[in-house]
Amino acid sequence: MSIAVALHLLAAVVWVGGMFFASMVLRPATVRVLQAPERLLLWLDVLRTFFLWVGFAIAVLLVTGYGMVFGGLGGFSGAPAYVHIMHGTGLLMVAVFGHLVSAPFRRFRAAVEAEHWEAGAVALNGVRRTVLINLGLGIVTVVVAAAGRYGWFA
Repeated sequence: MSIAVALHLLAAVVWVGGMFFASMVLRPATVRVLQAPERLLLWLDVLRTFFLWVGFAIAVLLVTGYGMVFGGLGGFSGAPAYVHIMHGTGLLMVAVFGHLVSAPFRRFRAAVEAEHWEAGAVALNGVRRTVLINLGLGIVTVVVAAAGRYGWFA
């Protein structure tokens, strides 16, 4: 069980921490330093790589999460409330990520690959907004996970 917990936490750190870094550190720096074509090309490369890691993190989170619920708690009927909340917010995050990749990121990628810089900038803003939604959900999930273990949400 301790290996599952460690892997679960590491996957969450990769996903939520990556979104925080991208939104709060990398984005402001790229806006200050790079012109639109270079900035958009950088973001295309960054997001392609990050989304691969997120896909891997999601797989690890689902396998370890369900493994802990069914292997350690005897299923959802034996799980505390905070586990149910984490499950719900986690599945919502996966759905938002699926939307992100299939719509805003697809538009962004198409615009950048066609060198339509203005459309790319608009599409990147849609990616940013969707990532911020998922970042908010991720922060809530982390707080629920940490606080729930100590009696909150009982």
